Amino acid sequence: MGMLPLQLHHSKDRSKAREHPLYALLAVQPNDWQSAFDFKSWMQLQALVRGDAFALIVRSMGRPIRLVPLKPGTVTVIQRADWAVEYHYQASRGGKRIFGASEILHLRGLSEDGLRGMSLVKQAAEAIGLAAQAQKAAGRLFKQGMIVGGILKHPNKLSPEAFERLKASLEARRGAEGAYKEMILEEGMSWDTPASTSRDSQHLEMRGMQIEEIARVFGVPRPLLMLDDTSWGSGIDVLGQFFVRYGLAPWFTAWEQAIRRSVLTGAEKEDLYAKFNDGALLRGSMKDQSDFFAKALGAGGHHPWMTTKEVRDLQDLGEIDPKDLPPALGQRKEKGDEPSQTA
Repeated sequence: MGMLPLQLHHSKDRSKAREHPLYALLAVQPNDWQSAFDFKSWMQLQALVRGDAFALIVRSMGRPIRLVPLKPGTVTVIQRADWAVEYHYQASRGGKRIFGASEILHLRGLSEDGLRGMSLVKQAAEAIGLAAQAQKAAGRLFKQGMIVGGILKHPNKLSPEAFERLKASLEARRGAEGAYKEMILEEGMSWDTPASTSRDSQHLEMRGMQIEEIARVFGVPRPLLMLDDTSWGSGIDVLGQFFVRYGLAPWFTAWEQAIRRSVLTGAEKEDLYAKFNDGALLRGSMKDQSDFFAKALGAGGHHPWMTTKEVRDLQDLGEIDPKDLPPALGQRKEKGDEPSQTA
């Protein structure tokens, strides 16, 4: 969420509203001590862990000039009898301040009362608690348990002389330099490597399952958990798109609508809208992209539905000067054809 561009656009032609001060606040720097990445990451973290994230909207002559994140636990949401919402802010120093709905950017996810969001960590409390206990059990196993790499078996009793020679031989084989060196076993001894028990396997399986249980609450698919190599390969692009559409997209909507609700004024809501650019996460291979854009520009007899400028905007490329076009495109442009139909 922090790395994806959050930009302000005009509703009429979907162009970027760079002239509006909110554009720079969302895309570049919201305040004096945070970058856009820092601000979005912090707000998203609070929304996930606590259910809500709050930022004060500082305005000058009605225009937003700064977004100031408010520390967790300092804001109380109150709904008055006339349904208006107030935000009571208690700073660490000073008295309580009351802000209106247009002064606070309130990011929240699912809500039971429509005012405060639900903490996903609390929703996953049982799964997190069980995972923590499994982690402690694993720690106790390594701290107090006995881990045996192999067992030497003797049919009777090992003589003191043979024991000393065996001990010296084992010491000489310790470490990386002694790996795979042959061992001489005396008096009919044999070497046995113990296999992991079913209880050990169940313990490892349970820990893996708890990771999945926690991730399920946040909508993170298994391949992104780095548990194993499951599903890595050609299907990883599809799973990545699944994560964007069902794990991140609801939060895209929450951000975009919270900005429209609180930051934009009445007149601006008709002309402007905030939008996350998730194209970088949904793009296919370069070949897939080139095939798609070629058809969008009219290649292969397809009816064009995009212009060259729109394609370049999607690829985060600047406008191109007509004189910099290849000769073939320049000639066709002189004949009156649009570059989008011949690119």
